[in-house]
Amino acid sequence: MTERWFITGTDTEVGKTVASCALLQAAALVGYRTAGYKPVASGSEMTQEGVRNSDALALQRHSSVALRYEQVNPLTFLEPTSPHIVSQEEGRPIDFATLSAGLAALEPLANWVQVEGAGGWFTPLSQTTTFADWVVKEQLPVILVVGVKLGCINHALLTAQAVAAAGLPLAGWIANDVQPPGKRHQEYMATLKRLLPAPCLGEIPWLGERAEHQPLGRYLSLEALKRR
Repeated sequence: MTERWFITGTDTEVGKTVASCALLQAAALVGYRTAGYKPVASGSEMTQEGVRNSDALALQRHSSVALRYEQVNPLTFLEPTSPHIVSQEEGRPIDFATLSAGLAALEPLANWVQVEGAGGWFTPLSQTTTFADWVVKEQLPVILVVGVKLGCINHALLTAQAVAAAGLPLAGWIANDVQPPGKRHQEYMATLKRLLPAPCLGEIPWLGERAEHQPLGRYLSLEALKRR
């Protein structure tokens, strides 16, 4: 049976992709056949192969099964803005059927499929839908990436509350040090561990630029997910 997960963040630019790569590596280390899925990506570049998103390329690179780019990222937009804005401007609607079909196509190939969202929990995909609506439709357990910095406690608790209100399990959370640890870093971590209603799967230290190119799986443990 394929294990499916949805990776969301406390905000944009909190290192969802770094954490997603770490999770793919950690799952592969314990024997899973892994596939990363970034159904919607904005903020991409035109290459000789076509429009490519760096986050999706990282997921493709760290998946243990060989995937074509289109399998990892079926909907790619150039402009780095909210998906609902650029999709409407380009006349390319983001429909749930496309997202679900892409996910279903990966399930026969891997027994660990993780879906990385865009932005935070309530990122709009259209004038009437959000990423959260699709995650509820697919009934995906959620893993939260917390970018450890000032303000992260409030953002983490609000996101956890929203996930619970949607009726979905918050399976775990990952601390990602998006900056060198400051004076109150340990207090932030202690507060998050005390107040978030899910286990911490690990902390990814500040690694600077191109962290997603480094070995990251060693920073995470999947034991808490196995006990669900």
